[in-house]
Amino acid sequence: MDNLISIQVTPGVVWLQVPEAGLYILCGAPSEVVKHLVQRGLIQTVTRDGVTYETGPNAILLSDLLVQNGGFANLTEFPVLQMLYRQGMILPGHPNNTGVKPLLIGSATQVRAQMDYIHRGNYGLVSKEEIMACGIDAELADIMMRVKRKFAFGTIRHPSELIDSLEVGDQPQLIRHGVTVCRVGANRYRFAFRERTVDVDLNLPPNIPYQPPYALGYHRIQQPYYAVLHRGEGDGWDPHRPSMASIIMLQGRIYLIDAAPGLFYTLSALGIDISEVEGIFHTHGHDDHFAGLPALIHSGRRLKYYATPLVRAAVTKKFAALMSMEEEKFGQFFEICDLAFDQWNPCDGLEVMPLYSPHPTETSVLMFRAMDNEGYKVYAHWADIASFKVLDGMVGDGPGDVPADFIHKVKRDYLRPADIKKLDVDGGMIHGMAEDFREDRSKRLILSHTDRPFTLEEMKIGSETSFGAMDVLIPGYQGYLYQRAFRYLKAFFPEVDAGQIRMMLNSPILEYNAGTIIHRFGETQGSIDIVLSGTVSYLDSTFGVSNHLSFGSLIGVNLFFGKQNVFEGTYRAFSHCSIMRFSNTLFRAFLESNGILTYMEVILDKIDFLRKTWLFGEQASFASLGGIAREMELCSVAAGVDLEIPAQPDLWLVVQGKVQIYDAQDHKLGEVKAGGFFGESLFFQVDPPWRFRVEQDSELYRVHEKDLLEIPIVHWKMLEIFAKRRKIF
Repeated sequence: MDNLISIQVTPGVVWLQVPEAGLYILCGAPSEVVKHLVQRGLIQTVTRDGVTYETGPNAILLSDLLVQNGGFANLTEFPVLQMLYRQGMILPGHPNNTGVKPLLIGSATQVRAQMDYIHRGNYGLVSKEEIMACGIDAELADIMMRVKRKFAFGTIRHPSELIDSLEVGDQPQLIRHGVTVCRVGANRYRFAFRERTVDVDLNLPPNIPYQPPYALGYHRIQQPYYAVLHRGEGDGWDPHRPSMASIIMLQGRIYLIDAAPGLFYTLSALGIDISEVEGIFHTHGHDDHFAGLPALIHSGRRLKYYATPLVRAAVTKKFAALMSMEEEKFGQFFEICDLAFDQWNPCDGLEVMPLYSPHPTETSVLMFRAMDNEGYKVYAHWADIASFKVLDGMVGDGPGDVPADFIHKVKRDYLRPADIKKLDVDGGMIHGMAEDFREDRSKRLILSHTDRPFTLEEMKIGSETSFGAMDVLIPGYQGYLYQRAFRYLKAFFPEVDAGQIRMMLNSPILEYNAGTIIHRFGETQGSIDIVLSGTVSYLDSTFGVSNHLSFGSLIGVNLFFGKQNVFEGTYRAFSHCSIMRFSNTLFRAFLESNGILTYMEVILDKIDFLRKTWLFGEQASFASLGGIAREMELCSVAAGVDLEIPAQPDLWLVVQGKVQIYDAQDHKLGEVKAGGFFGESLFFQVDPPWRFRVEQDSELYRVHEKDLLEIPIVHWKMLEIFAKRRKIF
């Protein structure tokens, strides 16, 4: 038999099988990993004893790290659901229901965090008191708990009743039937069976994120006044399409509906950079609508988070459980904007109405509207609804039943008319049915959220759409890129007269296709560019950097001031992108006439260095980098010196040289070279503090900026590196 065989599924994910021991272990569980297993044939549909079901893993090895290269490393919600329901391990009378439970393997910290995360993913808020804490009155909170128990077959169960766990350390631990596992290094494990061993490394290579299971191609998107851009029509099981999600475009601003997995990848395919996103409207916290949240944190500013307090509370608790952090951290990464149920909430010119939708976890369906000459145009986004049959089955007069008038309101809300309505029609216990909307008076119904072809009857009721398709509700007659450029330049140069800004805007906008080199290494500079849309990569092999530049980033200014003769790195269009190009003559005249030439030259060297680092080079705006640069102090430190630990936290950036990091027990935690940073442990209050020893004569920038954690992408990366260094021992 093929015992102890490993297969590399995708970067950071390995399949390990020991058929003789009945073990099939999924090593690593980033978002959409189930789709990868389907694509590789490691999950298949089979029939046994007249029962059709799926094969797949029965154990999961967890990553030591919460996050790798910007993505969640342990998202076991869908793999566990696949084991319990699609494999049948929990279904009564199923041939796979043998009493063996799904198994989570990993460090004690990660196993416990996963149990809490799965618990919150299954149920959201788990008590009437938690619901009431969101401003819901006692009577309504009681009804919502009855709904929750109906979906949970009468009782809320802790994951430990459904899932086994094994906490692993440095000594071999028995899994099952003679198979053992032990930890042999940072995020590295050794499995053994009958004198054979296999090592599994869950570390991602540098600058390589977790990969999506599907290919999308690239799209160039125009911006009307008000439109819906379709970003996904599948569900959490569809191996060929992103999960159901949309984008609202209004007045040149971009809003996401839900944070589906692979969000950075899907946005890049649409030519949209994270820095262009204004905010997110969140329906609920299941992983196929939740797993993209880390991508939104990869921003130089806190994005607006729009949700009802119910949804926000459930998502916050799940996020905190997954990350093993305080719930208050969520508000440090996002600007919280609560929405009230059953009324139109103003949101920067857009109006939004959330409606309660029965679901295992707290869920809102959302209606959006904006006005033109003919009146309001409405888009309705019905993600994760329940079928009328399931809703009717909840009604009764018993103490655990749901009042009929409550269910009647939900069904009436579902049938509110809209110009465009996107529907979850996946069926089953927790999703909607197209049949329920046969008499819906909406002008257009779009069927979504399923991994199967639509039936003939469904196609009579609603339309289909595809990734990158756009429905224009109100046409636009304005140049939104020029408006966006004006807002950014005015914010970056607040002291400059608006007329001078408009003079700069009388410049061409150039469009680049994905993959095109904009400026090559060694090329001379002849102009100044500003990024207006899409994603531009900066590649520098000297520093080992591959960063994505945010909207508003200036390219070529260092050459303009003569700090270097040619481009030291390469600028490449990562997605379709738009660039405004200023001539050197115009740019110099602008700076000189406004008295800011010297100012720009002074801070430019520091900004240029910051942009070449992994920590600050991605998404941080020029304005943010300028603020950090003003607080940077260049220090020369001789080899052998232990740096003094300041009373207030400082961050150090290595310009040249080498610094070693040690904990209080003198364990070496890391080595920092040019372009790297250290001192993040001071921001997260390690006691006793780590020590920093200069290994070679070094030049360091000491950053005194106290608000570094207010920049989400910087905060997130500091947390990621801190976790890696802390996991060394």
